[in-house]
Amino acid sequence: MRARAARELLAPPEDVWAFLAQPERLADWWPGVAGIRPDRKGMAAGARWQVAGDDRPSLYRRPGTTTTLLVTSADPLQRFGFRLTDARLAVELTLEPRAGRRTLAALTVQGPFLIGPRRSLAQRALKRLYDLCQTSDFLAPGEKI
Repeated sequence: MRARAARELLAPPEDVWAFLAQPERLADWWPGVAGIRPDRKGMAAGARWQVAGDDRPSLYRRPGTTTTLLVTSADPLQRFGFRLTDARLAVELTLEPRAGRRTLAALTVQGPFLIGPRRSLAQRALKRLYDLCQTSDFLAPGEKI
């Protein structure tokens, strides 16, 4: 099954990519993630990250479990793709520049069981990313949009 969502972010692609390129920030915008431990490849295709789940109960996983994230694509300013191995989810986020220093973010999630809360993963993740664009937490200290 496949779920897709798109949203215009109030930040230019350069700023969105700078945020996404920090693997630890995945926990800020991807639902159910409490922490990330990237490997030495960082944000490169083929990188494997250890993902710690949050402690909230779920029908799809035990609280606090860890899984592996495999980075499938990392094209600066354009595309970030990954697979969550235990959840059997394939995720692709694409970025397109828009007028007024904005970015159209489109998120596609594919997996075998996209029902209930999983069906809304793409929408919830983009909402969190959008909300982060509105805060000073989006960029590192000292950076400006």
